[in-house]
Amino acid sequence: CIRYGHEIVALANLLPVDDSVDELDSYMYQTVGHQIVVSYAKCMGLPLFRRRLQGSTRHHELSYRRTPGDEVEDMFILLSEVKRQIPSVTAVSSGAIASDYQRLRVESVCSRLGLLSLAYLWKQEQSFLLHEMITNGIIAILVKVAAIGLHPARHLGKEIAYLESHLHHLNGYISIESK
Repeated sequence: CIRYGHEIVALANLLPVDDSVDELDSYMYQTVGHQIVVSYAKCMGLPLFRRRLQGSTRHHELSYRRTPGDEVEDMFILLSEVKRQIPSVTAVSSGAIASDYQRLRVESVCSRLGLLSLAYLWKQEQSFLLHEMITNGIIAILVKVAAIGLHPARHLGKEIAYLESHLHHLNGYISIESK
């Protein structure tokens, strides 16, 4: 975002209701590692807005329509609060790479709030993104493994730079995919 002239003014995060739960069975959100998000905000010197997920997946179709009790409405409430407290906010950046399901829901919420949805990673070649993250010094660590060829005992907690050759090898068989 910064590369394209945007200023990051806040972080927003949805987390499980129960702190002892690390991963929710969510179509929309990855919650593993939610405990570290506070540290991201501190390191970046930015305000952090958080909301506990109350909803669940109720609207399963690809295109989203406002559905009471759906987990997407938690994002709407969270971003409404961000907009209320920081009225100068004009856009939301998300990390959607390949999921139309996620992208369309972020776009729906942004549209309802009069915000622009920024998805600079959308449909980028995943091997290229992996290389760019490593080249730009991003120290990303696997906090969840849920793909064929990745094993928790061997890969969980490892940096992507360490796993790069293995991930490229797997990409020959399956696509490197990020939720």
